[in-house]
Amino acid sequence: MSGIVEEMRSSLARALVEALRAARAGGAVKVDKIPEFTVEVPREKENGDFATNLAMMLAKPARMAPRKLAGILKQNFSPAGLQVERVEIAGPGFINFYLQQDWVYRVLPRIMHEGEDYGRVNIGGEQRVQVEFVSANPTGLLHLGNARGAALGDSIAAILDFAGFRVTREFYINDAGKQIENFGHSLEARYMQLLGSDVPVPEEGYHGEDILETARGFMERHGEKYLHVEKEERCRVLVEYALAEKLEAIKKVLRDFGITYDVWFSEQFLHDTGAIQETLDYLQAGGHLIESEGALWFKASDFGVEKDEVVVRSNGVPTYFAADIAYHRNKFQRGFDWVIDVWGADHHGHVPRMKGAVAALGYDPSALDVVIMQLVRLFKGGELVRMSKRAGQMVTLEELVEEVGKDVARYFFVMRSADSHLDFDLDLAKAESNENPVYYIQYAHARICSIFRQLKAQGGEQPDPERVDYSRLQEEHELALARKLADFPGEVTSAARSLAPQRIARYLHELAGLLHSFYNSHRVITEDRELSAARLVLVSATRITLKNALRLLGLTAPEKM
Repeated sequence: MSGIVEEMRSSLARALVEALRAARAGGAVKVDKIPEFTVEVPREKENGDFATNLAMMLAKPARMAPRKLAGILKQNFSPAGLQVERVEIAGPGFINFYLQQDWVYRVLPRIMHEGEDYGRVNIGGEQRVQVEFVSANPTGLLHLGNARGAALGDSIAAILDFAGFRVTREFYINDAGKQIENFGHSLEARYMQLLGSDVPVPEEGYHGEDILETARGFMERHGEKYLHVEKEERCRVLVEYALAEKLEAIKKVLRDFGITYDVWFSEQFLHDTGAIQETLDYLQAGGHLIESEGALWFKASDFGVEKDEVVVRSNGVPTYFAADIAYHRNKFQRGFDWVIDVWGADHHGHVPRMKGAVAALGYDPSALDVVIMQLVRLFKGGELVRMSKRAGQMVTLEELVEEVGKDVARYFFVMRSADSHLDFDLDLAKAESNENPVYYIQYAHARICSIFRQLKAQGGEQPDPERVDYSRLQEEHELALARKLADFPGEVTSAARSLAPQRIARYLHELAGLLHSFYNSHRVITEDRELSAARLVLVSATRITLKNALRLLGLTAPEKM
């Protein structure tokens, strides 16, 4: 599917090519080939509905001033069938197209026909994409950084699916390595304390209240059974118990946040199956590993990275990076065409190393994209809420959802670009006013639903969109709303290509604003039946588009508020 904006853009581009060919045939322009050029929607409304840079792209090969070229193209341009009202030359040589105002009418019956599929595009061509996100250590509760990653990753996955990709959502369980060892020692200390032994929690261990609760649950189930066994065995069974508990808690919290994964992938699986050693052997055979200082290093410097990276420590234990390389090899071995990771800002330096490793494994490093998200700061009453995960003093995702609701939390986490810091204002998030963007957007949907309840109460029916006289829509608010509806497929395309769900968030807010402006200025159900029918289709199409866009961000579309 494609939107009417893209169709018009393509039609204008074809007409411009024909204009150039005509000018060339007439001897007015001498160029060997048609250069690459764009037909775009100008930022400023006064610059028309569409504009092209073709004249400027022709200037050098044609050896002619761009404004003169623009004039020649304009003279040879045929507007037949394009609903072009006028063509103007602007600035250094832009050609601006002003369309008849009714060109956007076509979007309304299309939206009504496509329904929940309106906005769907097929730029993905059924390519297989894996989006891996959150992937938190299963040693505690999910915090605000995890929450932002969850909202971003799930929204990116939904947008890519809507754009024609086959998407797999995946969670990488970090259930191996040093952090699990510290986890076990922390649990063991708490278990021994509960049984009366004075065993301190290790300095590098986990000190949160949730660790004590887990140890207490283990003790209630097993009592003193593991008091007198070897420390290693005690830690092993405690970790096994706690990982199952923590992982189930993580799954529940994420489900409550509206997120369901297709795959839960265990890091321990890579160790158990020998995948890490197999990957290291492959890199060794390819000449990508070197021995130094008793350790094994990946030659990241061969791939433009500043320094090499340890993959096997001097004690023979593989590093987290080694496991991560094996994991990414596994991803490509499973046949994914595009692999997307959502990582925290503290992993920024890891990106070039991982891309280098992907290249060393024989895969195209451009098939790996990493979305780096910046930190989240929580504010309440204008004051920064201090948090420390190590000390167990933090606001969890579960607490945040209880406080502000799933929809508000998810929108707030994606309304800014992932690479910008996010200040989460709890007071604004809880406000039921137009200042709260989620309330503002959802209220637009609810308002439209109330119109149709009113229509039903009056004995009226939804008009047939194929039999409506859309020329009755002449008001500025009506045309602006219809024009915004036409933009939705293009926004989906842009959001998918740039992995930018904030584009959908911004689009929703702007669309809601246009709906509210229209609603506050005009009645939908009037004495004029033809006008009412056209406006009913306009607001119905707006309701469908709002709901579709909300769904891409994992938000609901309430019918009453």
